[in-house]
Amino acid sequence: MIVIDAASPVPPYEQLRAQLARQIRDRSLAVGTRLPTIRRFAADLGLAVNTVGRAFRELEEAGLIETRGRAGSFVSAGGEQALERARRAARDYATVVTGLGIDPAEAIRIVEAALGRAPVPVDNRIPTATTPSPGTARRPDPGGAWPDTRRKFAGPRPA
Repeated sequence: MIVIDAASPVPPYEQLRAQLARQIRDRSLAVGTRLPTIRRFAADLGLAVNTVGRAFRELEEAGLIETRGRAGSFVSAGGEQALERARRAARDYATVVTGLGIDPAEAIRIVEAALGRAPVPVDNRIPTATTPSPGTARRPDPGGAWPDTRRKFAGPRPA
């Protein structure tokens, strides 16, 4: 059963995509199962056709479903391939972080942040998405805090 929470900060297409992906991965939806049409899903869930279409496109890109033209969309055997691909990526990541000397707990925090679960702690040794790009801000002081770079208003500029 798919439930869309209109009050959730998560977009409806992502709620639908995540719920279908979970059902495919836990095999509630077996390989070969025909999914309702995009229009039918949209009508049943009270969503726009484009919203359901986006969820289906993302599931198809992930290899979890396949669309067979007018025959419809079906649960793909690619779900297993997607899990294996994720496992390979995890092994590769573990090799990289070990080679860089990053603590395993810090490596997990980086992954959680990438998944949107927690902010990455700012560490001057590890560049992160929260660290300003080179040339966009001054370097931190030895204590690690970024200096205040806002301009102070000193009156009108001289002509």
